[in-house]
Amino acid sequence: MSTALDKFQRLEAMALWRDTPEAQRRDVIVSLGDATLVIKDTNDRALAHWSLPAVRRQNPGTLPAVFFPDGDEGETIEIGEDHLEVIEAIEQLRKAVARPTKNSGRLRKGVIAATTLGILGLGVFWLPGALVNHALRVVPNVARQTIGQDMMQLTTRLTGQHCRSTDAIAAVDALQKRLKVRVITVIPSALREAVALPGNIVLLGRDAVEDYEEPDVAAGFVVAAQTASPDPLRGVLESGGISASLRLLTSGTLPEALLVRHLEDLFATPPRASADETLIAAFEERRVRLKPYALAMDPSGESTLPLIEAAPFTEELPEPVLSDRYWVALQGICGS
Repeated sequence: MSTALDKFQRLEAMALWRDTPEAQRRDVIVSLGDATLVIKDTNDRALAHWSLPAVRRQNPGTLPAVFFPDGDEGETIEIGEDHLEVIEAIEQLRKAVARPTKNSGRLRKGVIAATTLGILGLGVFWLPGALVNHALRVVPNVARQTIGQDMMQLTTRLTGQHCRSTDAIAAVDALQKRLKVRVITVIPSALREAVALPGNIVLLGRDAVEDYEEPDVAAGFVVAAQTASPDPLRGVLESGGISASLRLLTSGTLPEALLVRHLEDLFATPPRASADETLIAAFEERRVRLKPYALAMDPSGESTLPLIEAAPFTEELPEPVLSDRYWVALQGICGS
């Protein structure tokens, strides 16, 4: 898979992009990134990121090719016949990232099936926890990304459409790069802080960007969410029982009903925060100020005093989480 991604990663093409059905089409540059399709303006500023597993084609076999992100046919990009190599690359990569290739999938399924049958043949009884651990060891990263992407799409059933003001796209991109998170999505309801999903995806609550004066708080919620769930797929499998682990091992997928149910549980009861020592180390590693997050959790500072006293980067960071311009844009991401 990495070979296929590396082969096409530098391809770019001129295209026409429309973010809503009512908007006029505009000239953009489409480039292929790490499991994403990046849409940029002519000044090389990011306008949108589409996950390759979620890219769909509106007119298969017809040119110019029209693509859209799954669940939003109103946003489209149109690529002409003078960029056939990019069209072909998108077709190949979105299928490859969404599902393992036939040969590699067949080989992996054969190995997994043989292992499973061998265990059953020997009469070994695996406890649910052991089966989860085995699934987490062997599941490929592409499958994690696909499951996380599916969960992110399914959140719209619980929260409504994700916040996606065009003016804030570059700010979200900057925050993702700063925190080394593949995808950060701001959702309008059901969540105050943040939760982590498989595939290095984080759902960030609207309140986290609108109710605080500095971006360090929103960044802190992201860091804390990923620290509380270092492997979010574990929670999904544990809530799904033995059948979920077996299905993941044999097919590389999980049932939609399980993903929705787990999202409901995450929103109702987010994972508990990590121990203070673990949080401090995580904030130091990501170079994020801990004191603003600690005061957001408890404005009095009483219950979070150990975090405040041991917080790294008490002064201004040499590399801020976001520039003032990006932070203002991010705060308006849920606006009209």
